[in-house]
Amino acid sequence: MRCFCENIETFDLKVEGDVDTDPIWCNQCGCNFDIEEVPISDDLKEELMRWGMMYGKWIDWSKDSLRPNGIEMENDHNKLGQKLTEKVKKELDTKYKVRFSPSTSARMYAGLEF
Repeated sequence: MRCFCENIETFDLKVEGDVDTDPIWCNQCGCNFDIEEVPISDDLKEELMRWGMMYGKWIDWSKDSLRPNGIEMENDHNKLGQKLTEKVKKELDTKYKVRFSPSTSARMYAGLEF
């Protein structure tokens, strides 16, 4: 997949949730990939997008504060993200290196160290 890296193409990916983005990124330059460009099944693309759309549900954006049970909500989100990352790894086989980047925003809002 093409990105902003020196080699223009990467085989080093990360799965990471963020607001209003697709959840697959270049692990080197940080380029966010269009999920449709990722060579995985449509079912897995759909699972990843549903997961990505849940990002930040533990934050009350109108009050800029952590929701009750926010840390647990984020932990659940990260557990599902890890499971989805394993599915991505399986579908991409050994051609790509894939890692999961867990969210730490709830810990930030709670004033906890990472």
